[in-house]
Amino acid sequence: MRKKIVAGNWKMNKTFTEAEELITEIADSLDEMELVNTTVVLCPPAPYLELATDIAQDAAFKVGAQNVYSCDSGAFTGEISPMMLKALEVDYCIVGHSERRKYFNETNLFLAGKVDALLKQEIIPIFCCGEILSERESGLYFGVVRKQLEESAFHLSSGEFKKLVIAYEPVWAIGTGVNASPEQAQEMHAFIRGLICEKYGEPLAKDISILYGGSCNAQNARELFSQPDVDGGLIGGASLKSAEFIQIVLSF
Repeated sequence: MRKKIVAGNWKMNKTFTEAEELITEIADSLDEMELVNTTVVLCPPAPYLELATDIAQDAAFKVGAQNVYSCDSGAFTGEISPMMLKALEVDYCIVGHSERRKYFNETNLFLAGKVDALLKQEIIPIFCCGEILSERESGLYFGVVRKQLEESAFHLSSGEFKKLVIAYEPVWAIGTGVNASPEQAQEMHAFIRGLICEKYGEPLAKDISILYGGSCNAQNARELFSQPDVDGGLIGGASLKSAEFIQIVLSF
């Protein structure tokens, strides 16, 4: 049975005090729940990772980073290495988010190095893929996602690839309030699972979790998560409010 995952990507938000309050509220709510086959991941800004992992020791969530560099150490001012994340007991790390691709010019090849570096430290990559609006409107979206996966992740062995979590994020839906319809999400998730099946075989494809990201909230999560190939969500703005985030967790 595929693992259901709800991951909150806080992006560049919250002060330390606000982060502590939000993490504590979510932890307290999760303690009152009996989650079956559902993993909750909180991805706060890097300065709050140790705070999150400290609270996570006695709570029902995992911790993820929002970014990482592909080298374990070196003269890379401002970057965070996989070894540093491992030392902080971080479990997951987002790779290839559309904002990293757009604002920091991260290429598919560069992201492949990040995936390799994380797996070396036994940190689970949440690998993001997805198309921009013009690619959706011109019908190129399948080819875009195929290229992202082939160039950033399909170099992995089956043993390595099965450790990944995939997150499909239609870039035109991120932070816009316009989410992909459940049918559009299912279409792409099924396509991604089909690509994985072609490359690695049906058993692995059936077992890997594929998340939806793009204006997913408490109002639409249940319908999105009910699609057969949608295994949860990578949640942006809605993860910054504990009550709404918990409602999303309860949407399975």
